[in-house]
Amino acid sequence: MSNESPYRDDSGKRPSTDPPHVLRSEPAVSRPSFDDIFKLLSEKRRRYAIHYLSSTPDGFAALSDLVEQVAAWETETMAADVPDDYRRRVEASLHHTHLPKLDDVNIIDYDARSESVRYWGQPVLEEYAEHVAAMELPER
Repeated sequence: MSNESPYRDDSGKRPSTDPPHVLRSEPAVSRPSFDDIFKLLSEKRRRYAIHYLSSTPDGFAALSDLVEQVAAWETETMAADVPDDYRRRVEASLHHTHLPKLDDVNIIDYDARSESVRYWGQPVLEEYAEHVAAMELPER
């Protein structure tokens, strides 16, 4: 008879009881390595997303708001002036590539069904992202 419990994963921890489409109310207990931080910051679109999410007062953002701001920064225009086709490309890129990468290292929770993002805050990542934002983002 096996000592393995069907209620625990391979590491011996209990799996989350939250359905996969529900944002967690507490951050995952992990800290990204410096390698992860530099990989995450290697893409401008992720840097912009991190900068935007870290500036939200409660860490929550709707995907549409994130897309709007990232597209505006990338095109150095007002959000209303961003062409719809460009906005759709930014949305697809964030949805399929960049937000899942941030989710994989527990920087955010991304719920694709509700199109919402919960940023958990990572001081080291924010420090580097702030330096980059000062050099890259258009003057406000």
